[in-house]
Amino acid sequence: MRIENLSYNNAQSQGPERREWFRTHSAEHLERCESLMQLALRRRPASTASSVVVLGAGNCTEVPLVTLNRGTDELVLADLDLAGMRRACDLQLPNLGQRRRMRLVECDLTGGVSRNLERLIRRQRWDKLAPQGASAIFDAAASCLEECEVPDPPVLDDLGQGQFGVVISSLVMSQLFSYPILDVLDPIIVAAPDFWGEQERHRRYQEAAQAFRLRVINAHLHLLGSLVDQDGLIVLLSDVRGFAFNVYGTDHDASHRRDIPLVPRAFFDLVKEQFTIAEEQHWEWLTDLPEKEHFGRGYEVVGYVLRAK
Repeated sequence: MRIENLSYNNAQSQGPERREWFRTHSAEHLERCESLMQLALRRRPASTASSVVVLGAGNCTEVPLVTLNRGTDELVLADLDLAGMRRACDLQLPNLGQRRRMRLVECDLTGGVSRNLERLIRRQRWDKLAPQGASAIFDAAASCLEECEVPDPPVLDDLGQGQFGVVISSLVMSQLFSYPILDVLDPIIVAAPDFWGEQERHRRYQEAAQAFRLRVINAHLHLLGSLVDQDGLIVLLSDVRGFAFNVYGTDHDASHRRDIPLVPRAFFDLVKEQFTIAEEQHWEWLTDLPEKEHFGRGYEVVGYVLRAK
């Protein structure tokens, strides 16, 4: 399961070095993330809780701890990567006095989706299915996704309900469904590597994967609504589409760029159905530059400030 390696992977791809890289190559990304968080802090009514929670904090690459710490009586970071959150606090808040109002909560923001899916994956005899062909393999994969329990909303006991004046979801939503989907494909790569890519043409699998994405997204949106205090605000930051490009400086050039959908289009409708949008912004974020045979990568991001209806 990919979540088992989350802390190690985050240490390789996030943190202060990555933040400095973004300042050089994607400064707008960091500025937009912080400005939306500041906006929520400024617009938070005096009548609501002054505490703030950040879901998906990780190494806090896009989370300005100093800014958030100044604007709250209690700052809670919630993520499965406890080591990453500790590193971020050590680096961004070196003064122990700055951390007195902080709490770190180690938790699975999905409420255990990967574990639920793992049990279903292990029941399948992938080696026996492989000789039956791609259809049998991807029917089994679809079945795993269809049967997987998705707690809605996830119950995170250490966070309670309705306790936060500002709830921040920091670029974590797409990971909540993409990691489990990749976990389903891993045993197929081992048992039937020749079938890799066939999932794109298998209708039942595609429908199951899309339905799974939407269930996880809905559960996450419901989680945000359950955590925020009455009249509080939600900051939702999410990548919605990836892109690859092969020449530096052509990340906006369609002839050198390949788009990679990440989030179902229905996501935007779900947000509108469940929340009142106080602010909406869109921008792009580079994560890698092209080098020799390696493509550059980036993401289209949406940032919201929301109120629960």
